[in-house]
Amino acid sequence: MEKIIKVILALLFFLCLLDMPYGYYELVRFVAFASFGFLAYKANQEDKSEQVFIYIALALLFQPFYKIALGREIWNMVDVVVGIGLLISIFIKNKKSVRDK
Repeated sequence: MEKIIKVILALLFFLCLLDMPYGYYELVRFVAFASFGFLAYKANQEDKSEQVFIYIALALLFQPFYKIALGREIWNMVDVVVGIGLLISIFIKNKKSVRDK
């Protein structure tokens, strides 16, 4: 489930690079806020405190209640960095799981 959420979030962030209607960006903020909250909860259950901190920070960055005005160019960079980070985290977790077996 976590892998699917990360892939979907990464795709949503990469689509933010296109010229989309403003409603799309609002939707992404709601989905990202909820998803990062869920990922923080799951990381907390697995006692991964560094991941909990990262996911909470990302949830606060993308939260839909108070707009953080960074400008389009900076938001595009944030979207790319977070999207790539989410995809990388899938493979890093898989390598650790394989090594532990």
